[in-house]
Amino acid sequence: MGEYFIPDIAGIDYTSRIAVGQARDPESCIRLRKSTNARICVGRAGDRLRTETLLRFRADHAVAMDAVWSDVDETLIEKLGFYQVQTLVEDKEQYITRPDLGRIFSADTIRAIKQRCIDRPVVQILVADGLSSPAINANLADIYPIIVDGVTAGGYKLGTPVFIKYGRVATMDQISDALKAKVTVLLVGERPGLATGESMSCYMAYESSPLKPESQRNVISNIHRKGIPPVEAGAQIVQLIEILLQAKNSGVTLKL
Repeated sequence: MGEYFIPDIAGIDYTSRIAVGQARDPESCIRLRKSTNARICVGRAGDRLRTETLLRFRADHAVAMDAVWSDVDETLIEKLGFYQVQTLVEDKEQYITRPDLGRIFSADTIRAIKQRCIDRPVVQILVADGLSSPAINANLADIYPIIVDGVTAGGYKLGTPVFIKYGRVATMDQISDALKAKVTVLLVGERPGLATGESMSCYMAYESSPLKPESQRNVISNIHRKGIPPVEAGAQIVQLIEILLQAKNSGVTLKL
């Protein structure tokens, strides 16, 4: 029966595949394809996409949809020792339709965070599922130890790591304010695009607070195996933590 099945088109490496019929300079097309995830050199059938190109587009779109609706592997979170909390969101559908609820916690949750977590850490690490749980599953195990080792080597007091279910970026402000952290680091799944469903971002702020504007944060984005590798991103994050602590500042007013 095997001959009746075709391979999953999403699993085919398209970095050097040229779908332009009779390309004048195929070598240049290959160099372009390898330099970007953009859909170039895909050819056309009249004024429409070729079947192959359309199928790949739909496959990548399916990956993005799956990333949004999937969940973070709880065994990974438990293995790394994260304290788990949840925003006011009750389920994934509400998370998508009510972004405001994904930014706040109940009073009971804030009290529990204060009771269970280290008070006044110099560096507080948070992880949120965000809009791509696969981003956390794919990158956290590699990036988290790098950050912890770097912070520990610097002699800084490290807070209790917290995982936020149904969390958005602004949750870092509430937890930072509750624990009086100096630098707060939030690793969160990015909104997936058509290039990958495993991209993660890192938001960082000095004395993060709900009273401060969005511009208080610095961000390192595009963290995944085909973007900024998680180990490299971890080293960048440690370096930026040092800068924020020395400058006692973050965001747009920080001069890098």
